Amino acid sequence: MKTVFSMLMLLTTLLGRAQSHGELIEISSQFSFTEGPTADSLGNIFFTDQPNNSIWKYDTAGKLSLFMQPAGRSNGMFIDKEGFIISCADEKNELWRIHPVSKAVEVLVTDYGNKKLNGPNDVWVSPNGLMYFTDPFYDRDYWQRGGSELPQALYMLHQGKLHQVGGQFEKPNGIIGSRDGKHLFVADIGADKTYIYDIDDEGKPANRRLFCDKGSDGMTIDDKGNIYLTGKGVFVYNKDGQQIRHIAVPAEWTANVCFGGTNNAYLFITASEKIFKIYPDW
Repeated sequence: MKTVFSMLMLLTTLLGRAQSHGELIEISSQFSFTEGPTADSLGNIFFTDQPNNSIWKYDTAGKLSLFMQPAGRSNGMFIDKEGFIISCADEKNELWRIHPVSKAVEVLVTDYGNKKLNGPNDVWVSPNGLMYFTDPFYDRDYWQRGGSELPQALYMLHQGKLHQVGGQFEKPNGIIGSRDGKHLFVADIGADKTYIYDIDDEGKPANRRLFCDKGSDGMTIDDKGNIYLTGKGVFVYNKDGQQIRHIAVPAEWTANVCFGGTNNAYLFITASEKIFKIYPDW
């Protein structure tokens, strides 16, 4: 009986995928501006609605719920191996670690060299726990501060110490690392370029080189090494930096992407006031 039930469940899953194979599915359009999607180990998606200062959850059963509000004007996020949500909380230019159940907040970063960060924007956590984030300057109407105090740069947080590990950006934004933790991809949306770094034995990005002539807001990577960039839809590049696909998204701006859902089968897309999912057919 158990075997029959398992086969029926598998068939239902396969049929569901077949029906939505390559089809963009709108989950909701109730937000102001969605950002920062990230998946936990079960495939549940967490994403932000930054103008409304909130974090939302979309679980694998299809339930959408408010997870946290206020949320430090959270922008980009990434879930670490312990299940904590690492959030670019740019209300006070901080990096947060949020407990997935109690929602208790630990502030990891507040400044660099006693100077305010520009506003952490997007973050990636490596398999060994190192955190990398971009720090561009976007003037916010909820800030009570002057201009930028630091260059727009790339940072690494290691054992509680913050290191500035990459400059030479016009406006760094999207960031993602390879599944094996050996490479880091950083988009310079200001220069409309994306770079790839090697990650050395100390965790520092090295040997920067051009990956493609395309910038990005947010980004992700699949298990084949394809890189997904955002802006006017989603642009998919293979590991050699060649564009292989464009996903048109019916929204003014596509901000960010991640894989999630059961078995990480779906690509989730945050775009303006909406959030979508698509089962890739490539």
